[in-house]
Amino acid sequence: MKKIIAALAALVAAQAAFAADGKLVDTAYTEFATASKIRMVRIGATQDWKPSWSWFNSNGTHLTGYWDASFGAWEGRQYNNVPGDKQHIVDIGFTPVFRFENVNKLGLYAEIGIGAHLMSHTYNNNDDRLSTAFQFGDHIGIGYVFNKNWEVAVKMQHFSNGSIKKPNSGVDYGVVKLAYRF
Repeated sequence: MKKIIAALAALVAAQAAFAADGKLVDTAYTEFATASKIRMVRIGATQDWKPSWSWFNSNGTHLTGYWDASFGAWEGRQYNNVPGDKQHIVDIGFTPVFRFENVNKLGLYAEIGIGAHLMSHTYNNNDDRLSTAFQFGDHIGIGYVFNKNWEVAVKMQHFSNGSIKKPNSGVDYGVVKLAYRF
């Protein structure tokens, strides 16, 4: 817990240091995810793409995106396919995300992203195995921005090493996200 608090304090300090050139972090979020015999909690920070990176501007909507850096903790509840045995994995990730949204950044949006994740251990849970610590993490989601600060989203996320090494059964999560925009 002390490491998480220290990381958040460093993030706030970095945010202040970059204030003259623009924000380092536009949004901070937490996510909760579940799948068959596994759970995940993740925190992350995003930075919007440059305003010039906007496509298909029409009727107050556009396609744009953001950079997403995350830190997650997985808890498998059937390690090595043994009921009750647990596996704990730490995951760090970086994902470019495309988002179709209103230009004013309010209301409904849809997004899709694919990024790289590095895990502390290889995954072996509930008859599913990922034989490498490096994984691709892709997602598709929809969300709603309530005001200038708060948003919620639901996503489907898939982890796989892209068949770099077998076995590679993949892991699919249902995800709920709560985010705060600075």
